[in-house]
Amino acid sequence: MGEEAEELRPSSDSAAGVKETLSDGGNSWPAVQYDVAPYRTYHFFQQFRTVDSNPNNFLKGVKWSPDGSCLLTCSDDNTLPIFSLPYNKSGSLDGSASMPDSDSYAANVVVREGESVYDYCWYPYMSASNPDLCVLATSTKDHPIHLWDSNSGQLRCTYRAYDAMDEITAAFSIGFNPNGNKIFAGYNKTIRVFDVHRPGRDFELYSTFSGKKEGQSGIISSIAFSPTDSGMLAAGSYSQTTAIYREDNMEPLYVLHGQEGGVTQVQFSKDGNYLYTGGRKDPYVLCWDIRKTVDIVYKLYRSSETTNQRIQFDIEPLGRYLGTGGQDGLVHIYDLQTGEWVSSFQAALDTVNGFAFHPFLPMAATSSGHRRFTGLVDDSQENNPLNGHENCLSAWSFYSSTADDAANIDFGN
Repeated sequence: MGEEAEELRPSSDSAAGVKETLSDGGNSWPAVQYDVAPYRTYHFFQQFRTVDSNPNNFLKGVKWSPDGSCLLTCSDDNTLPIFSLPYNKSGSLDGSASMPDSDSYAANVVVREGESVYDYCWYPYMSASNPDLCVLATSTKDHPIHLWDSNSGQLRCTYRAYDAMDEITAAFSIGFNPNGNKIFAGYNKTIRVFDVHRPGRDFELYSTFSGKKEGQSGIISSIAFSPTDSGMLAAGSYSQTTAIYREDNMEPLYVLHGQEGGVTQVQFSKDGNYLYTGGRKDPYVLCWDIRKTVDIVYKLYRSSETTNQRIQFDIEPLGRYLGTGGQDGLVHIYDLQTGEWVSSFQAALDTVNGFAFHPFLPMAATSSGHRRFTGLVDDSQENNPLNGHENCLSAWSFYSSTADDAANIDFGN
């Protein structure tokens, strides 16, 4: 297992190549028309209908791989399907795979966990052209952190944390640092830091809450790093607070108060000057200027007042627009320079709990679904099967000036 982890160390050339690709992608990003509803490119729903094993199965988010070659989702049956984008012989995306009454295609790999999945994330230097770097991390109930091979679905290694009774304790949130050499994991009032290249039970432990009732209390539910190499990370807590820390020594810089519910997601702006936070049963995504943390800059509305689910939001590659799902089945797009609503489109007929922009193509992905208590409804509703726009995963394409040129990008080069 140790040897498997050692293979994850990217060379300086590999890391530079990733950064160069992102930079070039930013400069050549097409003029995307976010005020026009996108069209559905790929759609998946039948393979999530596990009626026999889990009639209440539903999706719980979606994430594109850092190289944009595939997307990862998670469902309540403890599986994490991975779908690679289909390319034809000419090297362009195959749009013919989208069928209205069936799945566009089957998942390439399905990672299977033993318990409920708390969090999952891609390795930041994941590249389909380098199998050694094709990995993702998961955290599940009563289990250690698992590092999975995204090509085979096999377990590579584990990172274990133990409590005072010497029993394994599960992380509620996980995230790789920008260099990809450490995993930061959130627990109850603590953050543990694991060395990616040293699997096992070795870690650094940092308390987020002191005996003087100072700092950040509660379960650390979300972790995000600044994309500008500033050495800062943000951690959200179910205590309705978000704290900014230094990555090197976990020194707390300040704590933000103002979320109505427990914080479920934190994300920095592309320039690292702003932080966006969302909470459970909180209808607003809050924008903070981390250079002046006294007041909230603005609030972005989304429908999430009555659901306990995590509702994901994401910022497009140029950092100008933010998209977020909601329990009304809509995706709302906001202009981050003004904080004003731009457009919305119907992505599903139930809760859109996952939304993610593609890292460089004018595309996005959505996941939908929520728990249905079938024993509490009448027989007519209970026997009525879900349609194709409920508990589904979709890839969307936005209209742009150079969409055809962008779709011809070869992931292998």
